[in-house]
Amino acid sequence: MEIDFSVVVPTYKCSKTITELSERLISTLSILSNNFEIIFVNDNSPENDWDVVMCLCENEPRIKGVNLSRNFGQHYAITAGLENAKGEWVIVMDGDLQDQPEEILKLNKKTKEGFDIVYARREIRQDSFLKKYTSKLFYKLFGYLTDSKQDASIANFGIYHKQVINSILSMKDHVRYFPTMVQWVGFTSTKVNVKHVSREEGESAYSWSSLIKLAVNNIIAFSDKPLKIAVRIGFFISFVSFSIGLYYLYKFLVGEIIILGFASLIISIWFLSGLIIMILGVLGIYIAKTFDRVKDRPTYIVSKKLNF
Repeated sequence: MEIDFSVVVPTYKCSKTITELSERLISTLSILSNNFEIIFVNDNSPENDWDVVMCLCENEPRIKGVNLSRNFGQHYAITAGLENAKGEWVIVMDGDLQDQPEEILKLNKKTKEGFDIVYARREIRQDSFLKKYTSKLFYKLFGYLTDSKQDASIANFGIYHKQVINSILSMKDHVRYFPTMVQWVGFTSTKVNVKHVSREEGESAYSWSSLIKLAVNNIIAFSDKPLKIAVRIGFFISFVSFSIGLYYLYKFLVGEIIILGFASLIISIWFLSGLIIMILGVLGIYIAKTFDRVKDRPTYIVSKKLNF
């Protein structure tokens, strides 16, 4: 039997919201079709997320569970869910109920206009001021370094045609970041404003250190611009050192420098420092590209699957 819709939900510290989320998803999806599946991917949550998923799977065959062997991260859990999704259309959303299941109807309606991707844009984001500000700052920096347009009001929530999902899964990047991967594969897309609510239970699984790590990993994975900037800095320092070298050489020739070796020492330090930075930047570009290919470890490991 063909499946019309697959919903992929990564879970981490969502044990108190999974049951309500599943009930609201079933109610919403039943309006569209009876042929759907809901895939909960437990990212080795320290809470009893997997126990809740197992109970749901026993009572509803359309609910499926994927349990990862350890905590790999949200976007790796999403990848695990995508690789097991069989639907013509795939919906990705978080498990903390900040993404409202009822908004799927609005997203699906937009696909009827011929779009392959419909992003859920959080018109009024219900997060703390600091989180919203740092998120905007990250997306601006990320957009600059990757030469792409980034929208801080868009996260994982959206509906995607299976052709889009297959294209994403064909990407062999070991660093996974779902929103940027969706943007990279292209296809026709649009945005729909959706309701975003405050988190009712628990706190965000992302600490400041994990957010910084996520930002650094993704900037490195999706852009070599930082290395190119390093090359430009090297050229600039070399130019400045060459200019300063000419200045000190002039002072030496006119007899204004009487300390022997001063001019040659200053010229050598500035010039060689610039060259070293430039050469390291060039080497770094090649090393970074090679480093991405030599590691062939799996992006995640599944310990158990239910209802597949």
